[in-house]
Amino acid sequence: MLDTPAINDLNICVATENGSGSASSNNILFKAIFKMGIPCSSKNMFPSNIQGLPTWYQIRASGEGYLSRKDVIDVMVAFNDATMAKDIHRVRDGGLVLYDDSTTLPANLKRDGVQYIGFPANKLVAKLVPASPLRAKQRNMVYVGVLAYLFGIDMEVIKAVLEDTFGKKPAVIESNLICIDAGYQYVKEKGFTQNISRLQVIPNGNKGKILTEGNTAAALGSIYGGASVICWYPITPSSSLAEAMEFYLPKLRKPKDGKKTYAIVQAEDEIASVGMIVGAGWAGARAMTSTSGPGLSLMNESIGLAYFAEIPCVFFIIQRGGPSTGLPTRTQQSDISLMYGASHGDTRHIILIPHDMNACFDLARQSFNYADRFQTPVFVAMDLDLGMNIWSSEPLKLQQEPFDLGKRLNATQLEEWAKAGKKFRRYFDQDGDGIPYRTVPGNENRMASYFTRGSGHDADAKYSEDENDYKYILDRLRKKFDSARKFVPKPIVEREKGVRTGIICYGSSYEPVREARDRLKAAGLKTNHMLIRALPLTSEVRDFLVEHDTIYLVEQNRDAQMAAIIKDEHPDLGMKIVSVLVYNGLPVTPKGIVGQIFDAAQSAQPKTA
Repeated sequence: MLDTPAINDLNICVATENGSGSASSNNILFKAIFKMGIPCSSKNMFPSNIQGLPTWYQIRASGEGYLSRKDVIDVMVAFNDATMAKDIHRVRDGGLVLYDDSTTLPANLKRDGVQYIGFPANKLVAKLVPASPLRAKQRNMVYVGVLAYLFGIDMEVIKAVLEDTFGKKPAVIESNLICIDAGYQYVKEKGFTQNISRLQVIPNGNKGKILTEGNTAAALGSIYGGASVICWYPITPSSSLAEAMEFYLPKLRKPKDGKKTYAIVQAEDEIASVGMIVGAGWAGARAMTSTSGPGLSLMNESIGLAYFAEIPCVFFIIQRGGPSTGLPTRTQQSDISLMYGASHGDTRHIILIPHDMNACFDLARQSFNYADRFQTPVFVAMDLDLGMNIWSSEPLKLQQEPFDLGKRLNATQLEEWAKAGKKFRRYFDQDGDGIPYRTVPGNENRMASYFTRGSGHDADAKYSEDENDYKYILDRLRKKFDSARKFVPKPIVEREKGVRTGIICYGSSYEPVREARDRLKAAGLKTNHMLIRALPLTSEVRDFLVEHDTIYLVEQNRDAQMAAIIKDEHPDLGMKIVSVLVYNGLPVTPKGIVGQIFDAAQSAQPKTA
């Protein structure tokens, strides 16, 4: 153990089994640390079944403000007999194992260099809680009290969190507080101590900040972006996005003339849900769905229809481990290629890529503007880590700006066109940017009508198998996609003059890359950084490639999907890219990035005899 405990630098892993009720106790512990003003983050590694399989919940406190998953486990709360041997092995040397000693810990689970503190959680709860199904779950509250005493979390803070969580249920607050206090008093009376870390209040440390998940932030952004038709089918890890919309829409979107101004439909499957939003987008609604990789695979044919018929709609893709069923409750960035070229034939799609809670909110809001402006499917690429884990964040900022409906003509505008001798041609490039004009049902001008089809058509929306008509439509669609480069969010670039090594990342890789760059700098390697926020790529990406000798591209998939996209567009600069790939399904750690970068740098050194 360390002689002097660190201050506000701690990683706790709670090992339990799914369905054991540990979610409540873990959230109380996490929120208590947040309430102390300490920057903190949580990562929930849970199984894809309902109950019984192992689950791990990591809480990191970082006075330096790092929010990525920490490389090492300082404290293991070993509350799952089935995984205890493996869990104890994962604790770092000098770390701490907390366990329920209501039964004797087998000798083979003791290892040198690790501190053990046992406390009789089962026995304590049996004395305090009447026999009921709740007793087994409230056992978890005991370790909250143990951790609170050992690491310096004031019981008043715990009580305040309980009141925030169960405000209208005083009996629940009291029963939980009794169990937490039992753990607190037990280790206090036994005189147990540890020298790993102390948690100290940071005055105003998290003042004004909020706790939320990316799916909730994206749901709110969609509401403020004008989403009015939401069709979805449940699938992990995207379901909570649609569920958040079900919760918030009645509160934020008031009825008009006694009628709701939105529709939320849980369809019979993903194919039905995408068909509904394509139809709604054609009718002029701001329509969306949320799904993950398997659902996206099923939606491909209808996505192609929306692309070719030029119908705006928005897809929130919360990525998980694939292929096939894969790892439904693990995180990955392995659907970038699938989104980018979704459907058969030649397609290219706009993808918005949030990296934090405000980006989830704002890019969700903007996605509907992009869909309407470019008359096309737009994808918002998130992942389980960003979407389902709780993140601390600055308050969500709403940009006050009108909706951009793009080139959508009303009856009056069509009448003015007719007077000027202009003809409405649905798929004609009137302005040279590849984006045609459109109308929606309800337009009373007789010029507004056209036939929408997914088969071959000409600039006037008439059926055609003519090779020139077909090529014209495909070329114009590509021009429209290229026009989007000037409008999609530009990358965020951090650069220092004279630095020739760069790192590119996107999405939830941002936080571990931020910490990894600090470690690399401390080890003598300065880096510049680019955070990609959208596809198609903007000119800033090429500029970054030109400015650096070596670029490490961090992504969470096996096949370097973003690197392939960049190399395809900039083949003359692609040799500068070195892929740093993490695809084990767990949130990325800084160590995983730093290790690969140093290995790559070392292998690139010229060999000497």
